[in-house]
Amino acid sequence: MTRYGMAIDLNRCFGCQACAAACKIANNLPKGLSYNVVYTKNDDDYTYPGTAVAKGALINDSAGGAFPDCSLSFFPLGCQHCANPSCVAVCPTGASSKGENGIVSVDSELCIGCGSCIKACPYGVRTLIGEDVEYYLDLAVGEVDAPAHKIDTVEKCTFCKNLIERGEEPACMQLCPGRARYWGDLDDPTSDPNVAAQGREVLHYLEDEGTEPSVLYLR
Repeated sequence: MTRYGMAIDLNRCFGCQACAAACKIANNLPKGLSYNVVYTKNDDDYTYPGTAVAKGALINDSAGGAFPDCSLSFFPLGCQHCANPSCVAVCPTGASSKGENGIVSVDSELCIGCGSCIKACPYGVRTLIGEDVEYYLDLAVGEVDAPAHKIDTVEKCTFCKNLIERGEEPACMQLCPGRARYWGDLDDPTSDPNVAAQGREVLHYLEDEGTEPSVLYLR
């Protein structure tokens, strides 16, 4: 059985936000909702992983440090599709679940919007859809089978499961101009993420949480 995952090369990501834009359009995401965020690192004492991602990430594309010793890098963050997801463990209805393919999903028909999974997720990547949901356009955009955005339910990155099921790659993969993302089966040593990770420093964000993320960060 395939166990999907992704590797992100932090040395190749230049913060263009193409992955975030592709995700937002493909999934017809309303205002205020992002499945994928690219944070700016501009603080000298900020390290990956194990620290609050917001630290040193408040000013987009602004270098930190004193000239000429300035630094600037980027950190893309979405659902980590953990092998041991804390969100699934606390969900009272079974709305949050992990499939045999490794993808962690939310069933909007079972979700009661209690927010337990939001509190349990250490990555802060889940959002409750409120009654004030608004869209940028008066018509739906993106994929025809994009997930519905149901009021009082929780949403997050789906790894573009709808695209995966028809043999395509996630939207963020398709538009990354820096080719910083690698997608494939983490159990296959010849898959793109595993090949890209060979000889590299591999980081798991907030590894101490014990969630075993399926997103690998390469340094």
